[in-house]
Amino acid sequence: MSTAEKRARVTTPPLVEGQRLSQPEFHRRYEAMPPEIRAELIEGVVYMPTPASWAHGRSTNRVNTWLSLYELRTPGVEVLGGPTTVLGRKSEPEPDAVMRILPALGGQTTDKGGYVHGAPELVAEVAKATRYIDLGPKLNDYQRAGVQEYLVRAYGPEEVIWYVMRKRRFVEMPVGTDGWYRSEVFPGLWLDPKALLANDLAGMIAALDQGLASPEHAAFVARLAAARGTP
Repeated sequence: MSTAEKRARVTTPPLVEGQRLSQPEFHRRYEAMPPEIRAELIEGVVYMPTPASWAHGRSTNRVNTWLSLYELRTPGVEVLGGPTTVLGRKSEPEPDAVMRILPALGGQTTDKGGYVHGAPELVAEVAKATRYIDLGPKLNDYQRAGVQEYLVRAYGPEEVIWYVMRKRRFVEMPVGTDGWYRSEVFPGLWLDPKALLANDLAGMIAALDQGLASPEHAAFVARLAAARGTP
């Protein structure tokens, strides 16, 4: 058998739910899968999510819109929806949304080969069919990698949980006296969790507008501008 014939018979094995793989091997196999196939590597285990429901899609849209409006008013941060994110030798998830400080301005992530490498400052997940993953092994991976804040809009029961890193461990962020969350990593990123649970985008924007008008947000924008070397 010729070398060419041998090469032709060599195929990349498909991904199978529950496999234990390293990140490089997972990535190699994932790139060979049909484009409609979605998969994640979490704690070294392959997960292949079921199709997303309309409720998941609607809530994901609300979260991404809210984050994108913050990005619009905060030069130096970037929002990505569903990016392949390489966190380490056993982790390659695809979060519903991430927001990061740009690498050139001192952010935690880098871009290699068209993918995000490293822990984004903020990760958001809508946890419906995947609740057991998002609040279990995926939470552990994000914590281990050094994600600074982790926002989960969960179903069954319906709740919003916002974790913040404390001494290399996630703890639940308390809400303010008004019942709103306020990001520590992204000053001015304020969230009314009741509005998110109700899919009330106008209510989410109303809270965000107040955060964007805060002195903390103005100071953060100034710090990012200084990092870019712009007045």
